[in-house]
Amino acid sequence: MKFELIKSRVIGVDISSFRTTIGIVDIRGNIIAEDSVVTSDYSSVEPFVNKLCGTIVALAERNEGLDTIRSVGVSIPSANYLIGSIVNAANLPWRGVIPMAAMMRDQLGLAVGVANNSHAAAMGEKVYGAAHGMKNFLLVDLGVGVGSCIFSEGRVHLGARGFAGEIGHTCLVPGGRQCGCGHLGCLETYVNAKGIVVTARELMEESDKPSLMREEPELTPKKITEFCNQGDELAIEVYRRTGHALGIGLANSASVLDPEAIIFAGGISNAGKWLIGPARETFEELVFPNTRGKVKMLKSILSDSEREMLGASAVAWEVEEYSLFK
Repeated sequence: MKFELIKSRVIGVDISSFRTTIGIVDIRGNIIAEDSVVTSDYSSVEPFVNKLCGTIVALAERNEGLDTIRSVGVSIPSANYLIGSIVNAANLPWRGVIPMAAMMRDQLGLAVGVANNSHAAAMGEKVYGAAHGMKNFLLVDLGVGVGSCIFSEGRVHLGARGFAGEIGHTCLVPGGRQCGCGHLGCLETYVNAKGIVVTARELMEESDKPSLMREEPELTPKKITEFCNQGDELAIEVYRRTGHALGIGLANSASVLDPEAIIFAGGISNAGKWLIGPARETFEELVFPNTRGKVKMLKSILSDSEREMLGASAVAWEVEEYSLFK
């Protein structure tokens, strides 16, 4: 009797609003080969999926063949793992409910798992990153949007319909800023990249205080962080206000979830002490007293590209194997 061979490779796909990255990842988390597609070139999803699947097949064939691949995992904003679909994405060019897993499976002949990018990032952190060994944590992804994923007793908590963990769309200010989800005053509108720039412009209108921000024609969170490092008081106030808003959202979540840690990922987390300091201060002030002082705040130890790719590969290992090549 012969032993059955276990396929030791999967495909990880990270889809963002601008670029899609595809990688072959082995069972130890080594990224063997990569390719990419420009997401923003495709205003319709069907030609995008055609290009994506064609790129996956070509990449696999250059690296020992598609029949060596067990499954495919996809990290994408606004995805629902339970139904394998993108649902009303606010920051992608395609609207409505898109059955991404089924569309890709039909073309590739392989099992496909599709997860929200925060879900995938949390999987990457759990297996390879700052959450290794943790059972209960909250990952918060700060960037173009604000996503989060809840790990409870060692497993991702998805909720009854797969939408659990939308911290960015909890209400911070009733009747406040317009959010891409259609509501007003969502936390995301105050702590994502666009929201931080809006806060900066509001502050400059409120005050005639000198600031390097006034001389910057294309203001971004990264540049505001640089100005903070140069001692710009108005820039520091931008992140103080942003951190205060974030601290409120985190305190509300932690009072419900009682996590071991909150792990920050995404480009906005690079603001470091300017953001996390005020967030921690507000968090400790507002969180449930029995939780106060017990929740770690950690920055991801994985690069953004590693986290999404490794997270997508972890999603691929989670789906039940299926192949036309068996």
